[in-house]
Amino acid sequence: MKRNWIFLSILSVALILSGIALGWGSWGHKHINRAAVFSLPDEMRPFYYNHIDYITESSVVPDLRRPLLNDKQEGPRHYIDIEEFNGLAIADFPKTTKEAYEKFGDSLINRAGSLPWYIQSMMYKLIRAFKAGNKSEILFLSGEIAHYIGDAHVPLHTTSNHNGQLTGQTGIHSLWESTLPPMFGGTFNFKTDKPNYISDIADYTWKIIAHTYSLVDTVLAADKKLRSSFDTTVMYKRDSSGNRIMFYNNPVYSDAYASAFQKELGNMVEKQLRMAIYNTACYWYTAWVIAGRPDLSKLDDPELTKRNRDNFKKEYKAWQEGKILYLTEDKE
Repeated sequence: MKRNWIFLSILSVALILSGIALGWGSWGHKHINRAAVFSLPDEMRPFYYNHIDYITESSVVPDLRRPLLNDKQEGPRHYIDIEEFNGLAIADFPKTTKEAYEKFGDSLINRAGSLPWYIQSMMYKLIRAFKAGNKSEILFLSGEIAHYIGDAHVPLHTTSNHNGQLTGQTGIHSLWESTLPPMFGGTFNFKTDKPNYISDIADYTWKIIAHTYSLVDTVLAADKKLRSSFDTTVMYKRDSSGNRIMFYNNPVYSDAYASAFQKELGNMVEKQLRMAIYNTACYWYTAWVIAGRPDLSKLDDPELTKRNRDNFKKEYKAWQEGKILYLTEDKE
């Protein structure tokens, strides 16, 4: 597992250097995964804490898979463009993965996204891993599904106007999910309620999507309102020659504009991040319960749990106060 953790750390650095802007960015995904571990019940928490660095670092792997491994199947798993599905209202979407592919077919789903259905597919794999007592698969799938659950809480992952490109607001995607969290995350409260059992996985997943999609207009409206009051000379970051700084064909917004956008949104980013933490723990917990509540302590050497006890107490105390330790990145 140590070798895997080192490998994931290298991949995490690669993500930051690559400029990939998917999901919450590395800052958000790492904080979501790490915080979710502490909210788990006593029967699960020691096992997950023993491997918390792996759970943390593996949070970014899905964002690396497509560009670094040229995995063309990966992209659609991170989003769903609600408007592209024949004008259906969310309430009329097929809830389960099987129903979705029967109704829409591979072509439309691969173009317009499969996020809620892929979460369900990953969930059933995690349940099987718990039933089999397969430690490596439990950890791998826990990190994986958490990433997509996180993405499901990002408004612009639920719309075809995912980067404001349809409304003259290019760059808003990265601004919301990758700039604001690390810029203001020092004030966020990462302590969430204990997870609840999800009685209907498909229905619950779609309720998340529906709520997230309901925020799209608010995000776009907040940005549009600010654009009318911000001069472009101070709206974007500029180099020493006064030229607008671009990052992967997207303008980089100034700190002043990011601060104004955060204020206009209120606590939306923090609220969505906290919901992602809570729901990640709910999915992990539900998979474990459905699998029959297996004894996870049998999967680790008791000495490992004992060695981690002091560090756990320190981190758990910080989490109870709303803080996350040992994640010091300030920027993407």
